Amino acid sequence: MAIKMRLARAGAKKKPFYQIVVADVRSRRDGRFIENVGTYDPNQSPAAVKFEETKALDWLGKGAQPTDTVKQILKKAGLWEKFVTKSA
Repeated sequence: MAIKMRLARAGAKKKPFYQIVVADVRSRRDGRFIENVGTYDPNQSPAAVKFEETKALDWLGKGAQPTDTVKQILKKAGLWEKFVTKSA
């Protein structure tokens, strides 16, 4: 079973809000997910990102693959560097 860390859209029309979730690749974008590890709100200036750091690093350690967008968010939050140094 392949696992991805990706964005699930929420919020009103024209006002997106995203949950950063860990989900099976076969599930729909806003469908079933395994665990919620954070949020991303692009409506704020600058965009607000909140991660549950231990959960995110735990899932990355278990082999969850982040999508390109989530990977960029992880890099901006500083979690990607922690993961790379921890796994090396």
